[in-house]
Amino acid sequence: MMEPNSKMHLEEDICIHIFTVSASMVGVCLTVIGIVNIVISIKKITTIADDLLAVNAFIFLCSCLLSYWALRARSKRRMHQVERIADLIFLIGLLLMVVICGLIVFVLA
Repeated sequence: MMEPNSKMHLEEDICIHIFTVSASMVGVCLTVIGIVNIVISIKKITTIADDLLAVNAFIFLCSCLLSYWALRARSKRRMHQVERIADLIFLIGLLLMVVICGLIVFVLA
């Protein structure tokens, strides 16, 4: 059986992972926006992928800020609530990223 301290440590680890990966995904989104804009200007095509990537960067930023808030929360209950929201937003961001990747492949193919 898990001790309460180890469970709390595990939850902090999850928040830390959400925080770091979300921040990295913001950078990935911004990088891909630049690459997509270069491809759009070269191939003379239109796509909403760069607009969706900007929205996705904002989603990952929200997840990053919420996970940071969860790490800073003094109350366990508040930490759990904020962590769940950050986790859900992060998963929505990942799902949107997959949709955007499919869109980019569809437009460029």
